[in-house]
Amino acid sequence: QVQLVESGGGLVQPGGSLRLSCAASGSIFSIITMGWYRQAPGKQRELVAGFTSDGRTKYADSVKGRFTISRDDAKNTVHLQMNSLKPEDTAVYYCNVGTSVGGVPDDYWGQGTQVTVSS
Repeated sequence: QVQLVESGGGLVQPGGSLRLSCAASGSIFSIITMGWYRQAPGKQRELVAGFTSDGRTKYADSVKGRFTISRDDAKNTVHLQMNSLKPEDTAVYYCNVGTSVGGVPDDYWGQGTQVTVSS
């Protein structure tokens, strides 16, 4: 089992910045992927940014050049720095980790944090 606690959401004006953090605890040895997803009202949940199992990063086209994902392995934390925010970035953001124990995959979600971009 992995527990995820997110922080850093809020209300920001267009063009502003926010930094989301996600702290993992529990069976962290089993984590192979980490990432952030978001879900806007009436839309499907989508990948925003993530680390693949071989440590590479991937981003949604809509956030490339504006968002940066990073990780602090010593603190079992993954961050999402969001710059030049747009109203269309408004959504609930979820931290996600993928795990593998004995070759059996699983994944875990945080509780979600609201990001609202509005003037």
